[in-house]
Amino acid sequence: MAVSAKPHTISSRHSDLLNSLHHNPISKTPNFPTPSRPNKLSLTKKHEISVFTTDSFNTSDPNTLICNLCLHGNLQQALILLNAMKKLRICVEEETYISLIDLCERKRAEAEGSEVYDMIKSSNSQLGIRIGNQLLSMFVRFGNLVDAWYVFGKMSERNVFTWNVLIGGYFKSGCFDEALSLYNRMLWAGVRPDVYTFPSVLRTCGAVSDVVRGREVHVHVLRFGLSSNVDVNNALISMYVKCGNVYTARLVFDKMPERDTISWNAMISGYFENEECLDGLKLFLNMLERFVVPDLMTITSVISACGYVGNERLGKSVHAYATKHAFGQDVSIDNSLIQFYSSVGACEEAEKVFSRIRSKDVVSWTSMISGYENNGLSEKAVEFYKKMKMENIEPDEITIASVISACASLNLLDLGIELHGYAKTTGLISYVIVTNALIDLYSKCKRIDKALEVFKLIRNKNIISWTSIIHGLVINNRNLEALIFFRRMKTSLLPNSITLIAVLAACAKIGALVTGKEIHAYALRIRLAFDGYVPNALLDMYVKCGSMKTAWNQFNSIENDITSWNTMLTGYAQRGQGQHAIDLFTKMVKSDVEPDAVTFISLLCACGRSGMVEHGLAYFNIMTEDYRIVPNLKHYACVVDLLARAGKLEEAYTFITKMPIKPDAAVWGALLNACRIYRNFELGQVAAQRIFDLNEWINVGYYTLLCNFYADNGKWDEVAKLKKSMSEKGVIVDPGCSWVEVKGNVHAFLTGDKNHPQQKEIDSILNAFYEKMDDIAVFDDSKADVLCGHSERSAVGFGLLNTAPGVPIRVTKNLYMCLSCHCLLKFISKVVRREISVRDSECFHCFKDGLCSCGDSGYKPTNSS
Repeated sequence: MAVSAKPHTISSRHSDLLNSLHHNPISKTPNFPTPSRPNKLSLTKKHEISVFTTDSFNTSDPNTLICNLCLHGNLQQALILLNAMKKLRICVEEETYISLIDLCERKRAEAEGSEVYDMIKSSNSQLGIRIGNQLLSMFVRFGNLVDAWYVFGKMSERNVFTWNVLIGGYFKSGCFDEALSLYNRMLWAGVRPDVYTFPSVLRTCGAVSDVVRGREVHVHVLRFGLSSNVDVNNALISMYVKCGNVYTARLVFDKMPERDTISWNAMISGYFENEECLDGLKLFLNMLERFVVPDLMTITSVISACGYVGNERLGKSVHAYATKHAFGQDVSIDNSLIQFYSSVGACEEAEKVFSRIRSKDVVSWTSMISGYENNGLSEKAVEFYKKMKMENIEPDEITIASVISACASLNLLDLGIELHGYAKTTGLISYVIVTNALIDLYSKCKRIDKALEVFKLIRNKNIISWTSIIHGLVINNRNLEALIFFRRMKTSLLPNSITLIAVLAACAKIGALVTGKEIHAYALRIRLAFDGYVPNALLDMYVKCGSMKTAWNQFNSIENDITSWNTMLTGYAQRGQGQHAIDLFTKMVKSDVEPDAVTFISLLCACGRSGMVEHGLAYFNIMTEDYRIVPNLKHYACVVDLLARAGKLEEAYTFITKMPIKPDAAVWGALLNACRIYRNFELGQVAAQRIFDLNEWINVGYYTLLCNFYADNGKWDEVAKLKKSMSEKGVIVDPGCSWVEVKGNVHAFLTGDKNHPQQKEIDSILNAFYEKMDDIAVFDDSKADVLCGHSERSAVGFGLLNTAPGVPIRVTKNLYMCLSCHCLLKFISKVVRREISVRDSECFHCFKDGLCSCGDSGYKPTNSS
């Protein structure tokens, strides 16, 4: 662009400018005389302007002065001089703007860069290639893609650098589709890509896992003759491993004419990322054999892989190599070693590494805290967090999430609330890992409403968020809500195996068989039915929902482990089918499956509820003598229950007194329950007193058992005293609740709740049965079990009203079913000629033709065999 002012006029302006600068410091805006004629700004190249020359430094030239200031990093002084030139309307050269833009980029001075850009835009001229590229580079560095795109559009000419800068900018900002689209436009414009183009494009393909597009770009690499370039090949390896195609990545690696450390790192870490750790470790050993020197990235990734595969020996060897070659002085290596030793359970070794770190950073502390938490040492995790605070190290989101998880394990609600407040104050609450940990904390501390509040505040809920709240609802006995949340989640996200396990547990708890079958079908559709623990979760659901035939089908269709066998044994134990349990145990042993402690708990329980005393005692001896399993308190409680249910109360009491370990409430509770059945008030008093003498937290179930014990023995005054004591101690008994599934929908009935739309019809049908029972035998319900709630009656009545004749009715109850309800349901099953099954907190009751599958065990004395 030509300059309109005459040379001597511009020279006089320079003289005025220098005189003014001589008398006024640069740091203050000088007062310049107003020029009589304006001068236009020039955006053309320097050699086009005949007035100025930069062949040698000339202090009379303000453009040269600004360039010199930029060279020495004096941005503010350069801008003051630029503004002064603008006021005097002195021509600003392109080289001057380029120097200023470059300095703004280097200093990350975004505001100043925008100021310079505004001056350039005011010229209303098209941008030349040099100044355009410099502006693009600056805006991309600042992440300002809007202005970068505007500059790109205003450029009169573009070269490969122009396209490379903008493509790289889109990639770094996560605008992957835009980056790939711009690459296609570049090809259409006839611009030949170079070695700087392909790394950005290939990494973009890897970021979106678009292996098809990646292969196309690979073809372009071959077409343009760049297949021998190390950087391009490294990008190809990274692209393929990100897309999960490790095989092709290895082909590229093997065909490289030369490799650098980045090549080896890309391939080794690619194996690790795709969970092919053994191949990655082999390649690392190959790297050492070829005398290629690994760097920090190599060592840290290999240490992490050793932890993933659990190879402690190899991890220690890498540790020794790192120490020998002075890598151990870097804190990132030490942090990786802490994580490795924690992952293999060697917390003491992790502590040694931690203690040797001179400058511990937040990652060092977090690695120790999370390591302790993952190894079940929650107390140590909390202890280290407190030490970290004393060292004035600011925790990050991973630290806070780990400590909150430790609080959840220890039920430290107060500390958890404190951490919640800290996360809010510091903004760490915005990280989903923190909110997920808070959901888990509040759920485990029985503050599920608070967990729901946290869940609702999460903007971008991930699968862990949904799984955490579903699991929290299940463990807080809000199973219907868990099913509702699962249905909501499916509209936006696919569940994982952990989600399915949680929601199947909800179905199992409330006996939602039809819903459980629907989830089973859904798991098959999304190919998760055989993933991890899901097969056993499905088996457990069918067993607890009372569908043993379907459970057998599931059992026979999966690869059976010890958990599968134990689940089936537990199902037989709950039904009091001792002979079936024994037959299954025999089959299990013949299948070369080694029984564990849980196996014998189920077996002893099955024998106890079937009155098979001799068999039960024999299996107790087999457990200790043949399988060398040391009995725990649960085994002893089962033996006491085995003897006591058979009426051998004195033998049971003697067995307790001879136990090698101190009996707990469960052991004495088994004796107390038998004393209730056999009306042995004196021995029952002894058992009750021993329970309350333990000076430990007593489960509400033992209060319920004791109430039933006094009620069955007619001690209503004692019942009143006990209920008063419970009230004073703040013991809260869950209200009776029963669930019945009709046509795929689960209906809940709470004790005392008369708000059901069909309550009148339900009461009418139940009253009809009461009247018929009175005609046959005395049915006195006035002093029935005070803690039963009788909610199962309404559930059965609803089932009778809303299902076709002959259709089985399945009810699940959260409390123990009293004798009165037991007698009523036996009578109803005989009258309506239907199968009615009720699973209460103790066992399964299958009522048919006036009989119960439990053989009235738990309600009257039974004969032993």
